[in-house]
Amino acid sequence: MSRCFSFTGTKNWCFRSTFTRSGLRSEITDLKDGTVMHCWVPKTRKDSKPDLLLIHGLGANALWQWGDVIQHFVPYFNVYVPDLVFFGDSYTTRPERTESFQAQCLMRVMEAHSVQKFSLVGLSYGGFVGYSMATQFAEAVERVVICCSGICMEEKDLIEGVFAVSDLEEAGRILVPQSPDKLRELVGYTFFRPPPVRLIPSCFLADFIDAMCGEYVEEKRDLIRAVPKDRKLSDIPKLTQVWSSFSICA
Repeated sequence: MSRCFSFTGTKNWCFRSTFTRSGLRSEITDLKDGTVMHCWVPKTRKDSKPDLLLIHGLGANALWQWGDVIQHFVPYFNVYVPDLVFFGDSYTTRPERTESFQAQCLMRVMEAHSVQKFSLVGLSYGGFVGYSMATQFAEAVERVVICCSGICMEEKDLIEGVFAVSDLEEAGRILVPQSPDKLRELVGYTFFRPPPVRLIPSCFLADFIDAMCGEYVEEKRDLIRAVPKDRKLSDIPKLTQVWSSFSICA
């Protein structure tokens, strides 16, 4: 079925149209170190507007994460919406898999577009990346909003069973689903009131997996494995003192 018609491909086209109508254009930045970054950037940047970086989470690219809300941001900000490494059209041949590396790549993209100061919103895994950006580049990041991201977790939290999924390998199989059943499980964890995905035919879910989750599977799972490694709560208080405007939404 997906060979004749792809619902995911059609929805992707609609999101692209929304971004274009909102005054954004697709831009590729070669970082010259084996890393290529894709980002939606303003067609015309206005000095009268502040700059805003929107960072997506796992399981989606920039289009799918922000497509339904982008029109609410563009009237007030110069909006930059990147694909993280191994999502969308961004990739690297380098071995790094940490959110720190992701943050450095995003910073280089912003610098490539001559953006010196900006605020950011990070959702889920994007919250980890956004937090890392703010700690590494405090002089550039003005305000931070982190949504649905457990940045205060420690490596031991997984071992002690704080989370519903305590095994990183199982988390990777859910967060980067390769079967309709795993995608249904992911939706169940993701939404406060999950839609009735059990009623959605498996062929539609398989189409989404093929379009959104079929590339860089192990690389994405490596990103998940890297998140809790060596994380310690004792590092958090001294970092949050850097900004006067720091918000965490859960």
